[in-house]
Amino acid sequence: MGTITTKDGTSIYYKDWGTGLPVVFSHGWPLNADAFEDQMFFLASRGYRCVAHDRRGHGRSSQPWTGNDMDTYADDLAALVEQLDLRSAIHVGHSTGGGEIVRYIGRHGNKRVSKAVLIGAIPPLMLRTPANPGGLPIEVFDQIRARVLADRSQFFKDLTLPFYGYNRPGAKVSQGVRDTFWLQGMMAGLPACYFCIKAFSQTDLTEDLKKIDVPTLILHGDDDQIVPIADSAMLSSKIIKNAKLIVYTGGSHGMCTTEKDRVNVDLLAFIKGEV
Repeated sequence: MGTITTKDGTSIYYKDWGTGLPVVFSHGWPLNADAFEDQMFFLASRGYRCVAHDRRGHGRSSQPWTGNDMDTYADDLAALVEQLDLRSAIHVGHSTGGGEIVRYIGRHGNKRVSKAVLIGAIPPLMLRTPANPGGLPIEVFDQIRARVLADRSQFFKDLTLPFYGYNRPGAKVSQGVRDTFWLQGMMAGLPACYFCIKAFSQTDLTEDLKKIDVPTLILHGDDDQIVPIADSAMLSSKIIKNAKLIVYTGGSHGMCTTEKDRVNVDLLAFIKGEV
């Protein structure tokens, strides 16, 4: 575990487990690299080098006022990959992290990328626009912003219910998982928590998706209450050349935790070229 410093002086924390072909993880909002510990431990135990960073403003990285936008997130990821000299990396992104790696490939190309995995990812665009009529109205994101400013601690506690599908009948609720989400969310700085909402909701990644020409796996739950599948994975899988889509029946947004064993098996099979 260590840090790198970006060109604007931001310190980016990362963890680096194992040796072998690199697998690089980009987390969702408002979490940090810890959200991928289950996948990282599984793959590092099987001969892969697993690298995950805390996005600027999140977790253990520094909390600049500026740069809380998708272009800078992508540039920070590029700086991490280059400073660690990672080559032929498999990039795995969940939610906002999926947008981050799509914009990274769109801005920096695929010379260091061999494969990509999008899990519950935000592309191509979450916001409803005339060109994206299936998106969510701006009022949804305005309400999130208002709740973050009013009492983000309580909001993060409440968000765990739809995030993990714990509000569904018969759901097996883990208070530990809920507490971990809250802890990670509260490790993020308020500016990042607030400004990232615009980044994940209003960044149009359609043109970036068209530039992806490495094998891509898309995993998405059909009961994702945070990033509805119809306007995300179903569209991205048609835009990305030769993308492989696996739909988790009843899967929630937090399926890297709630269905970690299946996600781990699917990731390993894709990395090994078996999917």
